[in-house]
Amino acid sequence: MGPSFWRLFASSSTSNLSDGVMQAALPLLAATLTRDPVAVSALASLAFLPWLLFAMPAGVLVDRVNRRAAMAVANVVRAGLLAVLATTVVLDVASLPILYGLAFLLGTAETVYDNAARAMLPAVVPRRKLERGNSLLGMAENVGQIFLGAPIGAWLFAIAISLPLWANTGAYLLAALLALTVAGSFRTVREHETSVREDLLEGLRWLVRHPFLRPLMAVTVFGALFHSMTTGILVLFALEELGFDERGFGLMLAAAGVAAVIGSLVSPYVTSLLGRTTAMGLSELLSSLAIMVMGLWHDPVVGTVCFALSAGTISMFNVQVMSVRQAIIPAHLFGRVQGAYRTAIWGGIPLGSLLGGVVGSWWGLPAAFVTAGVLGAVVAMATWAVLHRWQDMVSDAFAHDPVD
Repeated sequence: MGPSFWRLFASSSTSNLSDGVMQAALPLLAATLTRDPVAVSALASLAFLPWLLFAMPAGVLVDRVNRRAAMAVANVVRAGLLAVLATTVVLDVASLPILYGLAFLLGTAETVYDNAARAMLPAVVPRRKLERGNSLLGMAENVGQIFLGAPIGAWLFAIAISLPLWANTGAYLLAALLALTVAGSFRTVREHETSVREDLLEGLRWLVRHPFLRPLMAVTVFGALFHSMTTGILVLFALEELGFDERGFGLMLAAAGVAAVIGSLVSPYVTSLLGRTTAMGLSELLSSLAIMVMGLWHDPVVGTVCFALSAGTISMFNVQVMSVRQAIIPAHLFGRVQGAYRTAIWGGIPLGSLLGGVVGSWWGLPAAFVTAGVLGAVVAMATWAVLHRWQDMVSDAFAHDPVD
């Protein structure tokens, strides 16, 4: 894959490990402050809300600056925010409003980091290796965020509430330093100066007029929304319905991490075996059905297995769909188009998370899982139909490889 890829891989792996620690530590911190499902799910909503508000401006920024520097600065900002949160915990002044505010700011920095990281990959590997590159990065993401990061976050939290926050402050700083070692030029060549508004409109027009990405975005918006109904209340579901303690919750996340790693790594082979359309449609469908079973069968073993299956198949889908976008979107427009795409996709996540909290509060936590699974399965079939309609365009995009 080349030395530049492996340096990008090292930086992303460290950053994703930090993200994983936070995925366990922040919900557990919220659960010490309240057991209200709506209040806990609001944390996940606020963490993803910046994707609705700032993904497009972040994309414009990424297309205007050195993408390597953008990754580093975003992680330095996240390190500073976690140091502030850790200080409030040590001083025993942590509260839900403080946690909500810092989660929102952390999510804002993530919009810049993620857009820059995704935009860098096509510049360090040829197009024919995009899915392999995304597979390896997805593997590192799942190892860091779920398999290692989440249980480490839960275990550190059990020792001392502030410990995972301090640990992540250092980890984000290390990831920033590693990003700066990636060799190459990562500033987009601009033929003439344009305003931010002109850049935004150019990216939007390109996406809205694209015959394939526009309907793909439309259906996956609802897929992300329904799938996220379970994210905000997962910690409560594990503690109250499945009977896990904090360490058990971490082990459940670790099992999902193993499955997600496997899903990322086998994604290129499944695509080769089944074809891109069938592989993507089937993976999204299986993920939704596994969530539905979790809501119907409240057993810790069954819940862990189904959550792992869902994580593995959605990880596979994410690798595949990201590779499709990277193959189709022009390099000089990638940040803006990706930002617009993520505004829609990730912007639905806070709505879904909040919706899951409301359903869980009104009709019980299992009802939210069943609802998410059923609606997600319907969306998966619609996604499958869109992919089938435009499969020739996707094949042509991967066949044309301008990067040697």
